[in-house]
Amino acid sequence: MSGRLFVVATPIGNLGDVTLRALEVLRAVPLIAAEDTRLARRLLDRNAISTRTVSYHARSGPRRGAELLAHLRAGADLALVTDAGTPGVSDPGDALVTAWASEGGEVVPLPGASAVLAAVTGSGLAGPRWSFEGFLPRSGRERRERLAAIGADGRGSVIFEAANRLGGTLTDLAAAAGAGRPGAVCRELTKMHEQIVRGTLGELADRVASGEIPARGEAVIVVGWDSSVAVAGSAPDATAEAAARAEVDALVVDGLGRAAAARQVAARTGIPRRRLYGEPARRAAGQ
Repeated sequence: MSGRLFVVATPIGNLGDVTLRALEVLRAVPLIAAEDTRLARRLLDRNAISTRTVSYHARSGPRRGAELLAHLRAGADLALVTDAGTPGVSDPGDALVTAWASEGGEVVPLPGASAVLAAVTGSGLAGPRWSFEGFLPRSGRERRERLAAIGADGRGSVIFEAANRLGGTLTDLAAAAGAGRPGAVCRELTKMHEQIVRGTLGELADRVASGEIPARGEAVIVVGWDSSVAVAGSAPDATAEAAARAEVDALVVDGLGRAAAARQVAARTGIPRRRLYGEPARRAAGQ
């Protein structure tokens, strides 16, 4: 029988966040493929695990991947880990998983600590639907297109960024999504100097520039959801939208300003605020 490939999530900072199941697997397998064997050894030594490790990272050549596949084909299990978090989520590992799965091999995911989910839950801004963007391209047309897509999408967005590029990316996001759009910078999650700072994208960019938010360590940017912007790939149900517009009209009759009424109904229904706010003008124009 072929071996099993265990995709093991490891702590993103605090070593105490490792799961009991992860420790059991790391102790039981004959081999661990690690992005950095020195970092992996810290976790293993802390938990008295002596399993042999080999390196497997983004710069590993095809020979190492072939060796790991041969190990699995021979019937031996293999655990795959990265420096932090889950292999394949903006980290090496997806190529090995894809190759083994394409041969019909068994892939066993072990969930655990996640910088993405920690930022979403800790910021409180991502909203009911959000996208994970990983690391943005550093420059060029692809970066501009990705930024524009984030700005045009009402969903929250979660972005990884290196410390030395944090200020520049926040400035670019403020230009693409609006300086007033809410956001958060989540630094050093689960570590000693963990910091979650909320504000508008413009404010956050200024706070990095001033040094109030240190441009050090690992960072996750959360662009808050905005109900006034259309959600990518969605179209509100016509009946639901008509009912929401009627609700806005009723609130206006009761004395609430149209902008405030549209914002209130948009927050509850998820229908973009601009669609609700502009309805009277369209009716007056005979549209």
